[in-house]
Amino acid sequence: MIEKREKRKIFYVPGMISLVLIPLFCFYHFYKVDAFKVYGSLDFSVPNKGDFEKYKVADLRKYKVFDFNEKKSKELRKLNELKFFARDLVKRYDSVNGAKIHFGSTTDYGTFIGVINILYEEKVPTWGLFSDNLYVMGNRKPKPRESGFICGTGIYSKENTLRIQEENRKKELQIFQIHFLKQQWIIFLGI
Repeated sequence: MIEKREKRKIFYVPGMISLVLIPLFCFYHFYKVDAFKVYGSLDFSVPNKGDFEKYKVADLRKYKVFDFNEKKSKELRKLNELKFFARDLVKRYDSVNGAKIHFGSTTDYGTFIGVINILYEEKVPTWGLFSDNLYVMGNRKPKPRESGFICGTGIYSKENTLRIQEENRKKELQIFQIHFLKQQWIIFLGI
């Protein structure tokens, strides 16, 4: 008769080190070198001097001046004030008033980015940077469209364009897959 022996569990210490400690050390190292930091960007363009003088932007509106050339504590208060002013400007479709934001020599980069973020968050339609000043302008309320006859060719064109783009995307995907399989055919033989 065959006797059953209890199997002894094998505890492999070097394997546990490689399974547990090495990933923890890697995560710690990645954290220390800011590998998980997410970077972002803003689309930003600066008009030339001729455009500002040609359209007389400085005289276009009644500007409320925000001067960011002071201490950090006052700048935070002014940023909040600017946020509410910009929100009110957009909400009321104010085309008479605006904001002139002046950046001085002691203004730090964080304040400048804070102002740009406020303009993006509040969806300010028109603003421009010229020299040390940023001009913020509101737009008029858009006129409601009159309902009338629509022949449908615009809608058909849009649907047709979307259909063609989808077909092109499928063709490109198919070409990519065929090219990939031709390059990596040996890998699939091993499966």
